[in-house]
This record gives sequence, structure tokens and C-alpha cells, in this order.
Amino acid sequence: MGAATKIWNAMEVAEEEEAREKNGSSSEIIYASSLTVDHSLPLPQMTPRIIELCKDLFKNWSELDDAHFSVKTVSGGITNLLLKVSAREETGNIVNLTVRLYGPNTEYVINRERELQAIRYLSAAGFGAKLLAVFGNGMVQSFIDARTLTPLDMRRPKLAAEIAKQLSIFHQVEIPGSKEPQLWNDIFKFFQKASALTFDDGEKQRKYETISFEEVHTEVIELKELTGHLNAPVVFAHNDLLSGNLMLTDEEEKLYLIDFEYGSYNYRGFDIGNHFNEYAGYDCDYSLYPTKDEQYHFLRHYLEPENPDEVSDEDLEALYIETNTYMLASHLYWALWALIQAKMSPIDFDYLSYFFLRYGEYKKQKENCFSLAKSYLSRSGTG
Repeated sequence: MGAATKIWNAMEVAEEEEAREKNGSSSEIIYASSLTVDHSLPLPQMTPRIIELCKDLFKNWSELDDAHFSVKTVSGGITNLLLKVSAREETGNIVNLTVRLYGPNTEYVINRERELQAIRYLSAAGFGAKLLAVFGNGMVQSFIDARTLTPLDMRRPKLAAEIAKQLSIFHQVEIPGSKEPQLWNDIFKFFQKASALTFDDGEKQRKYETISFEEVHTEVIELKELTGHLNAPVVFAHNDLLSGNLMLTDEEEKLYLIDFEYGSYNYRGFDIGNHFNEYAGYDCDYSLYPTKDEQYHFLRHYLEPENPDEVSDEDLEALYIETNTYMLASHLYWALWALIQAKMSPIDFDYLSYFFLRYGEYKKQKENCFSLAKSYLSRSGTG
């Protein structure tokens, strides 16, 4: 399947948008091209392909000389490659765009069709960059001139309050389609793939064989059962709110939530708990996990963005328990994700060690979080 399926999905999205535009139900045309760009090429070799792609997508640029374009790397995350393309039009006007190349094999862990559909509605609600075009292995979006946050930025009280407020609004966006929470579907799907791998590298295979998948499966079942008692609201969740997916303009300090590729309907507590785990940064320094006071500050601004001091103690405690129970699910989710990436991704990142870091932290936090949740459930009579 692979690339051909993705192009077909992308083309279908673009055609559907064009039809909506003709019917007057949409003001946006999303352009489409079947071209692909090799993710692994060095920038000088990739540049002519990117220029060719832009000319194919945006017909008013098709006659522009290549010298009118410049292509720069914005970031190379552990999933995608982001490029800034600047085009100087005949009028002298300069247009900046972001070209996002999907990482190779990411369709194993990301539902691109779901992502493309969500982006349209989220950008209409003012979130992220505008979707302008889709192509064989990526998308083109409007360029946001802002800096990416660092994990330490996220814990600054003023910024934490703004992130909470934005997330609260984000969770109110309605995306058409199934409203079924995807967390456990995704975790079981990841588990199935992650537990049936073989590595060509002998050292990796030896490390992989030390994992007891029977134990992991038991943990997943136990946590699923416990979270089921919490009745957490289901919202359209970002599911990957790390510092790299938050941008801030320095002038007016406007905050942007970006990159919705893991977005789906999910449990509210998972999205917040996952965000709190990201305070640890890529180094997984969990001593940076927010304190109870820091969490309460965030949760107040999430529950009542305009009147944070009016949140009741009961509501705060309930969301605190919900968040810290689902925080455990975030460790299991990314631990299993990392195993699949260890096999599939060509990106130079030690995914196998990342599994042990996340699963180790899950085991370290489990007893405390389980006893907090069980004690709360027995007190509130819902356990």
C-alpha cells in the first residue's frame, strides 16, 4: 500500500474540498500534486525537487525562474522534516510557506486521512497553520513566523496558563466523523505490531528480547479498567502537545498549537497528562514533571480560562486524579510507539532505549497513581 494509498487519500481530500468550494460551502481550495520528495536527500539536492513541487501545486508560480525560490530547513523532528519555502513573485511580493515531508514509514503509527480532515476544521477554528496543499508524501501550510517553545518555557506560569486556555478551546472544536476515543484502540494496535518484531541488528534483538510483552499486556488491561471508572470526557485531543508543537511570537506573545498528526477523539485527561509528561523534554528528566501546585495552576486555567480562581476544589481534584491516571497511559502509548519506530524509522534516534525510559517511568509512578485513583473512586462512590 504505502505511498500510493497516501496520495490517493490526499487527492481525495483535495477533490472533496474543491467540490465543497464549487457548492459554495467552502472558501478554500486545497491544491494537490502526486509528486513525492525523497526525505533523505541533502538540502542542496532536495531544493530543485521542492521548487518543482511548488510550481506544480501553485500554477501562478509555474513560470517563475528557480532563482526566485529559497528553501531552508526549519526543523528535523523525530517524525517529519519541515522546510520554509520563500517565493519572490514577479511583483516583488515575497510569499513564505511551510512544506512538511512525512517521515518514512510513519503511516504505521499515524492516520494521515484523519489528520488531513482534522486540519481543515482546526484551522477554520484558528488553530495551527492553514492547509494549502497536499502531495505524495507531505503537505504545504502557511508559514508561522514564531519560535518553538522549550520544555522549560512550558512551566512558566504565564505561558502555562495560556497553554491551558488554548487547550480548553481546542477541546471544544467539533470534528465530523466517529467520536469514539482512540486511546485504547491505538495502544492495542501498537501492542500487536510492537510485540511481533524482529531486528537484523543482533544487539537490538537481544535488548528487544528482554521485554516481557505478557507483563506489558497485563499492565495495559489493568490501566484500561481503572481509567474506565473515571468517566473522563471525550474531546478532540491533540495527543502530542510537546514543546516542539507549541510556537510563540515574540512581539505580541501569541501562542500557536501546531502539528495535529496524532490528533483524534480521546480522553481529556490523556491529553493533559501527556502534556505534563512533556515537561521532562527529550531527555526524559521526569524530575521536571509539574508539582501538584503547578498542575493546579494549569488545571484552573483549563477549566475556567476567564475565572481561574472560581474553580471548585472538587472539580480541581477530579481533574487532577483523571490527569495523573491517564498520564500513565501516555507512558505506555509512547513506549509501544517507540518499539515500532525502532524497527521502521530511518531517523537516527535511539527508540529502543526510549521504550525502556517510558516503560520504566510508568512502573515507577504506577503504585502512587493507582492508589490515588482508587482512594478517590472509593470516596466518590464511583469505583
